[in-house]
Amino acid sequence: MNGRAEWAATLLRVAMGTMFLAHGVLWKLVQAGPQHVIPWFAAQGYPWWFGWVVIAAESLGGLLLLLGVGVRLVAPALAALMAGITWHQFPNGWLYTYPNGGWEYPAFWTVALVALALLGPGKGALRA
Repeated sequence: MNGRAEWAATLLRVAMGTMFLAHGVLWKLVQAGPQHVIPWFAAQGYPWWFGWVVIAAESLGGLLLLLGVGVRLVAPALAALMAGITWHQFPNGWLYTYPNGGWEYPAFWTVALVALALLGPGKGALRA
């Protein structure tokens, strides 16, 4: 991989790691809080504990991406999570701003995570 592609992979990895970490910790744990997030998962037909699995995957996965640890394993795992969210949101229509959220945003995340898995961690990763 040439130098620019390595830096592109780094930029993608750090941005995605930051976003996942923020979404898992700041939004799901701090802003909305588990008292709202966990019942939402149950209302969607998932077992209540699945909300904690998603929070953990987003938080830990985001941290690992940010640090560049296990990127070729973490990115596909998060891609699978986002593909599941895309599937769940599909009946709501295309735009994520539609009522109950559409599937365009998680579909983009799925593709970007697959691209990151193929690219690798880029520069500055602690452990590929």
